[in-house]
Amino acid sequence: MIGFCLKANAQHNHSMMMNDTTPHNMNHNMHNMQMNDSNMSEMNMPMQNMSHSFSLNLPMSRDGSGTSWSPDAAPMYGTMYHSKNWMYMLHYNLFIRYNKQDLSDNGSRGDEMIDAPNWLMFMGQTQVGKKGLFHFSTMLSADAIITGQKGYPLLFQSGESAHGVPLVDRQHPHDLFSELSVSYSYALSKKADVFAYVGYPGEPALGPVAFMHRASSLDNPDAPISHHWIDATHITFGVATLGVRLGEFKLEGSSFTGREPDENRYDFDKPRFNSWSGRLSFNPSKNWALQISHAYIKSPEALHPGENIHRTTASAEYALPLMNNNSFNATAVWGMNKLKDEDGENAALLEASYHLKKFALYGKYEYVQKSTHELNLNETMYGDNLFNVNAYTLGINYDLLQLKKTNIAVGSHFTFYKEDKKLYSLYGKNPTAFEVYLRIYPSLMKM
Repeated sequence: MIGFCLKANAQHNHSMMMNDTTPHNMNHNMHNMQMNDSNMSEMNMPMQNMSHSFSLNLPMSRDGSGTSWSPDAAPMYGTMYHSKNWMYMLHYNLFIRYNKQDLSDNGSRGDEMIDAPNWLMFMGQTQVGKKGLFHFSTMLSADAIITGQKGYPLLFQSGESAHGVPLVDRQHPHDLFSELSVSYSYALSKKADVFAYVGYPGEPALGPVAFMHRASSLDNPDAPISHHWIDATHITFGVATLGVRLGEFKLEGSSFTGREPDENRYDFDKPRFNSWSGRLSFNPSKNWALQISHAYIKSPEALHPGENIHRTTASAEYALPLMNNNSFNATAVWGMNKLKDEDGENAALLEASYHLKKFALYGKYEYVQKSTHELNLNETMYGDNLFNVNAYTLGINYDLLQLKKTNIAVGSHFTFYKEDKKLYSLYGKNPTAFEVYLRIYPSLMKM
């Protein structure tokens, strides 16, 4: 996924703005954010003059994907630029890798591939008057150019389609244009803001920060197999969001297109605005970001146009800066998809990363209930059932060198799957996946 997203977050969105309304305690709020001396000299401005994408009175590190919140203490990776009235940030992530699912070849559904998940992001914003803030975001991905319509191999993954067939055991490629959005926020006071966000495509107020932008998942090139339970709406062709912040709480609602992106990854899908979502966010301290959200999603899958989903999610993100620019980040997410007159399908994710000097250690656990049709199985043979799938990932990468403001790292990880016994004949018993990669990403912004 090579995205070009005009945002900045603890990994993807971190906006910054010169403003006259910055509170005097901003130094306390910003002390977790890290920025190197070269960037500071380039910008020639104090740290407290930078703000969140949707508030002149919040730190930029709280930015997440779309309009979501990250912890204030989340690390920031990217390069900042500025002109007389504008501030910009660039972020990118590229994994050049060899990826083999089902290492022992015990099943029939594993595959292997040399691929390159990637994304490039860019954001910009300018202050409007004393209390207004205009922001734009862009994200591009070259997934489809590299992998084709079928995307990359990933056991037990499901969602979307290619050539009229459901994509199963593969992660779909993200669209070339993954976000093109604008927003405007207005500070009612230092503790209250209102904002409006429009994207085509964009991200509705639903779920946690998307996996591509969470600090706890930045080192992992794989999408979660729970992606379509918790954060798959991060690319939506047509979304409008209104929100209000009161202190450390934020309430927002969206109208958006329920249909997931189609097989043509280079066009702009028809906006429908036939779905809705609401989200309540709360950051109780600089280290935590909590949210709960619900949505009605009309006809998300093109191959099942009559199926509408109610999706509910809850999440907690944690960020802990450590000495010498080290850090620990973790995320817990629960999501549920529910069709009318059917039991809900649940998913849970726990992930964490620990950065120690040039090393990054990361891990992830997922539990997902996959249905017969999600895995594209024959109902005559497998019935109309839900199958429990567990996935355990452990990985490490190491920064080989730094070229100006770009890091080059080498890494590898293993994923161990524990699936329902009824799936052994297809996947083998407890298959294992392996990948090794070269990662290219921006340097940590040091304070």
